[in-house]
This record gives sequence, C-alpha cells and structure tokens, in this order.
Amino acid sequence: MSGRPRDPIPEPHPLGRVRYKFFPQDERNYLIFFKPFDVLSQFTPEAGSDKSTLAEFGFPPDVYPIGRLDADSEGLLILSDDTRLNSRLLDPLNAHSRTYLAQVENVPAQKSIEQLKDGVDIKGHRTAPATARLVTEEPVLPERLKPIRFRKNIPTAWVELTISEGKNRQVRRMTAAVGHPTLRLLRVAIGKLSLERANLKPGQWRNLTHEELALAFEDNY
Repeated sequence: MSGRPRDPIPEPHPLGRVRYKFFPQDERNYLIFFKPFDVLSQFTPEAGSDKSTLAEFGFPPDVYPIGRLDADSEGLLILSDDTRLNSRLLDPLNAHSRTYLAQVENVPAQKSIEQLKDGVDIKGHRTAPATARLVTEEPVLPERLKPIRFRKNIPTAWVELTISEGKNRQVRRMTAAVGHPTLRLLRVAIGKLSLERANLKPGQWRNLTHEELALAFEDNY
C-alpha cells in the first residue's frame, strides 16, 4: 500500500485499551531477524566493548530495531525504517504481547508458575499479569555460540512466558524473583509472529510480508 498511510482505525482491546490497526507502506522495509547471543541491538559499538553490532549483518540503510534484546538474549527482532511502527507496537498503552523461552535453574513448582502469571514485585514495580507454563519437552533450538554454564547437581528447565510489558531485563528479573535464575533467554514471538514461522537461523534475516507483519499485532495470550 503506497502513498499516505490511512488514519489509524481504533478497535476493541481485551484489557480495555484502544488498539489501532497498522497499515504498512510498500516503500518501507519491515524485517525479521534472529538475533544471536552476544550481539548488541544497535548499529554503533559501545566504548570498550568487543561485542558485535547490527552493522555486521548487511541490513538495508536506515532501518533500526523496533525494541531491543539484551546482548545475552537471543531471538526475534523486528527492524524497520517506518517510524510509526515503534509506537504502534511498543507503546505500553497498546500492550502487545511478547513470548519468551527461558531456561532456568531447577524445575519450577506450579506455585512459581502461578506467581509469574499473577505478577511479581521487581524494584517496587509489580509486573502485569502474564501467561506462563512449564515446557515439558526440550525445545528444538540452535546451540548457543557460548554454551550456558551447567552445574552438575542443579537441573534446568524451560519456561514459556508471555508478557505485555518491556521493562529492562524483565523476564530475567521475574524468574529470579520466584527463585529460578535464567540461564538462557530467547524471544520466540511478538504477538503471533514467531521465529518458528520465520524459519531463520541465528544471524539470518528476511523481509516480512504485510500479512506476516500483521501477526505481530495479534496477541498471543
């Protein structure tokens, strides 16, 4: 759809907020990227850091990441040169969902899973209600460039967590708050746009169709 973007059309939201439909523009880039471990979600290096940046992956000019993943996190990152997308997708008032797989120390009891669902206190902030479940089968994932540190007598487990906020290191802080520090963290979906659907390996990216981009605005609760 080229030319001027249409005016946003409000639609109902299950949490009582106002949602707006997003109309992509043909002349803009909308990309999906599998961010590897130890890569910064930015194009410029940090002083004194030897970590890779997005500049090393051959993206088109003028795109920038929509949101971020910490260097030690992996997974789905959207990049675009459409400045409207950031506020439409990440504004807390819109509360679009993000789904993560967290490999944690020990096996969480159901009580811990329920605490994650209800919200936990992190530095004076109570996290919003979330969906959480213990993953009973080992997820099929690429090996991380730097393997996690296993401790011989401490088992690990995978938790799938879907949240609607984007506080700094939120998932890691949530699992730590219920006694299960995160060892490995991947964002596997934004809304219903998933890494599985994208069929990418770490470090790979491709263009999104308008239909695929629309999935990012569909909640994955």
